[in-house]
Amino acid sequence: MPRHPEYQYLDLMSHVLEKGDRRIDRTGVGTLSTFGTMLRFDLSDGTVPILTSKRVYWKLAVKEMLWFLTGETNIQALLKENVRIWTDWPLDKYRKATAEDISQPEFEKRILEDDDFARKWGDLGPVYGKQWRRWRGADGVEHDQIATVIETLKTNPSSRRMLFHGWNVPELPDMALPPCHMVYQFHVTGGNRLNLLIYQRSCDLELGAPFNFVGGAALQMMVAQQTGLELGELIWMGGDVHLYLNHLEQAREQVRREPRPFPRMRLLRRPPSIDGYRIDDFEVTEYEPHAAIKADVAV
Repeated sequence: MPRHPEYQYLDLMSHVLEKGDRRIDRTGVGTLSTFGTMLRFDLSDGTVPILTSKRVYWKLAVKEMLWFLTGETNIQALLKENVRIWTDWPLDKYRKATAEDISQPEFEKRILEDDDFARKWGDLGPVYGKQWRRWRGADGVEHDQIATVIETLKTNPSSRRMLFHGWNVPELPDMALPPCHMVYQFHVTGGNRLNLLIYQRSCDLELGAPFNFVGGAALQMMVAQQTGLELGELIWMGGDVHLYLNHLEQAREQVRREPRPFPRMRLLRRPPSIDGYRIDDFEVTEYEPHAAIKADVAV
């Protein structure tokens, strides 16, 4: 019987726990780190890599991907969808700038209720979606990388140039966080099977990777549907892959758990374009994970 594909992730976590290089990082928390790895997931049978060794709140990851595709950069839109995974960065900036000891719920409430406050304090700078949909060249012209990829998949699916990325060097200083999952490359096998490779320069293995797998799978499904292709492999490559030192016990608990069958995900309708998808279009079935594992985000 084939080995469960989730063991790729759990083996990587075990490797980092046992042999990771202990490093001081940007956040000051510290990490155990390894450099360079690859995981492969076959989506052709309808299953998706929503991890089962702990509960992954997949709707948050899909909502985040849908937000990226809008090209927007303000957390107000995320908070309206009850997604709080990006609040830490603008909250930290606000506290440092004002010396106000505001709680996260109060800060989020002000972002939601006060548009002027949201414009000033809720924007993350030119992060992911801005670069994907509105990359500004030196000549001032904006480029929609997502639209270009979809058009190329329809007209020249054997192209080796079907990719988009977010590492816009002149705009990096203005970003709350430079892109971690920074390159997405598409490839068509056999004339009808869409593969997606994601390169992630920096990966929080406990908190980030599970979301990145789900977001990548959701994107791959949407692009495949929009281009009339079948699903192939999702390939994830990590550069600096790490466990924060305050996540080690959580990781040890997770690697002791035995994976359960991956769930299935499908799209319930086909919108006219990549811009038309909503969270209600995604259906996940047969998901029976182990219990959730709580860990804090390092900012």
